[in-house]
Amino acid sequence: MDTKIGSVDSANSAMCTDVCSLPTNGAVSLVQNSALPFNSAEATLGRHLARRLVQVGVSDVFSVPGDFNLTLLDHLIAEPGLNLIGCCNELNAGYAADGYARARGVGACVVTFTVGGLSVLNAIAGAYSENLPVICIVGGPNSNDYGTNRILHHTIGLPDFTQEHRCFQTVTCYQAVVNNLEDAHELIDTAISTALKESKPVYISVSCNLPAIPHPTFSREPVPFMLSPKVSNKMGLEAAVEAAAEFLNKAVKPVMVGGPKLRVAKACGAFVELADACGYALAVMPSAKGLVPEHHPHFIGTYWGAVSTAFCAEIVESADAYLFAGPIFNDYSSVGYSLLLKKEKAIIVQPDRVTIANGPAFGCVLMKDFFVALAKRLKRNMTAFENYHRIYVPEGHPLKSEPKEPLRVNVLFQHIQKMLSSETAVIAETGDSWFNCQKLKLPPACGYEFQMQYGSIGWSVGATLGYAQAVPEKRVIACIGDGSFQVTAQDVSTMIRCGQKTIIFLINNGGYTIEVEIHDGPYNVIKNWNYTALVDAIHNGEGNCYTTKVRCEEDLVEAIETATGDKKDCLCFIEVIVHKDDTSKELLEWGSRVSAANSRPPNPQ
Repeated sequence: MDTKIGSVDSANSAMCTDVCSLPTNGAVSLVQNSALPFNSAEATLGRHLARRLVQVGVSDVFSVPGDFNLTLLDHLIAEPGLNLIGCCNELNAGYAADGYARARGVGACVVTFTVGGLSVLNAIAGAYSENLPVICIVGGPNSNDYGTNRILHHTIGLPDFTQEHRCFQTVTCYQAVVNNLEDAHELIDTAISTALKESKPVYISVSCNLPAIPHPTFSREPVPFMLSPKVSNKMGLEAAVEAAAEFLNKAVKPVMVGGPKLRVAKACGAFVELADACGYALAVMPSAKGLVPEHHPHFIGTYWGAVSTAFCAEIVESADAYLFAGPIFNDYSSVGYSLLLKKEKAIIVQPDRVTIANGPAFGCVLMKDFFVALAKRLKRNMTAFENYHRIYVPEGHPLKSEPKEPLRVNVLFQHIQKMLSSETAVIAETGDSWFNCQKLKLPPACGYEFQMQYGSIGWSVGATLGYAQAVPEKRVIACIGDGSFQVTAQDVSTMIRCGQKTIIFLINNGGYTIEVEIHDGPYNVIKNWNYTALVDAIHNGEGNCYTTKVRCEEDLVEAIETATGDKKDCLCFIEVIVHKDDTSKELLEWGSRVSAANSRPPNPQ
């Protein structure tokens, strides 16, 4: 999952006279491009934008048509190598671009002005919080309407067209409003390159009358699209490594903990190589699951405070030094601020900064460079892992079900565990699936994604669509609660239309279970749907789709055998009916601690 995006070896860049393309595996390749004659149908703003998307690794764009973006969509469709996927609503289009970016390193969506832009905004905010480069393109007003006193449709009725732009300013790292051709090339290229460099979403608004117009700047010139590589400050790197090596080498039982920013720093491989070199016990924060191989010989599980993998928290919190790589400590990841960590024992490594205990801090030091250099300076120390090995007791198995006994959630996930391989990926929806999926042991190359920082219920439906589209060679297994599914269910339709073969486990327990455990009330009970009948209606005999309800383990075994056998090339929707109070023990513990954090009284004034 260590996705490389947009970097070109600076030593070779001077020799590059072709357009540099970033294919799906993240490696840089060269695509021969000859200059196009001016006035060619390919020398338009719309085709330039389409080519740039293809060049950075986007081959699928998620869209909802609207009158302001229709001409632009025509030009995106015309680009070889770019597939336009129509979604049921803008929110899901944004979530799909989020899921796509997790697998490919960059994603894109196209919506219409304001009504579409404000609908997709929530998904873009989620991508921003998760450090995902999503290119959000909006079809904007006719360029002649800017600066007039006209009132347009799809607006709030004021002659000010900046409302949408202002809303996007806080959830994107760059905003480009393209309403003339002269600087369109520069604005588009700056937006896309900024998304890749910052690993954050960007906003591009394109006036509806411009995509079809040729312009000399859009001829396909033999100039590479490339990013200047980031480099560490050499003196800062040396000083940071010296200080960190001194700090860690004098520790008795140091540990390493991977965090979610390993992805944005493109340092997953370097982090594992450091673990190989030093022998420390290796854990991950919950939001970094899938970024570090769980078959690593020193892997001890997920560190999540009171709801950690068995014996993991005891080893991490009793260590006399811990190296955290790209952590995010929020109220959820800290289980209501209850982690038993001490700053004076910690080295915090962020994508471009290293902080040793209470100081010093070293800026302009890239995480990847730091790990590579540090691996050469650390003494091998397996004390923490040996302590873990001594106290570790294998976990038990769920009680064997009685014949036709109502299905329990722990039995469900026991069977999901058996389905995992290098050819699968897991998408975990916000809710109890967070905790149940954390306990899954991922085999090598098995994908894993969830949205912990933003935690928007319903995210997984669109994200599953996008992720499955990005890596069609993998079979996605999505675990979604009934409450979350009701928010974004429509785009199961798009999965069927795209011929995806995802397996969705719809866990029907009658409500918002995660919220019940934080603070219960009648608002957490939802109207029960006939979920399989809903998906059958969406299927409507077009495409390949298999649905079934399961109420006991025997039903589940049969459903999984069918989904992985006769229906292996179908979208499989398995509704799992469980008791409303059947939750993981981790959710019970986590919910009570988060509830306590939420209900703290105001500080005295």
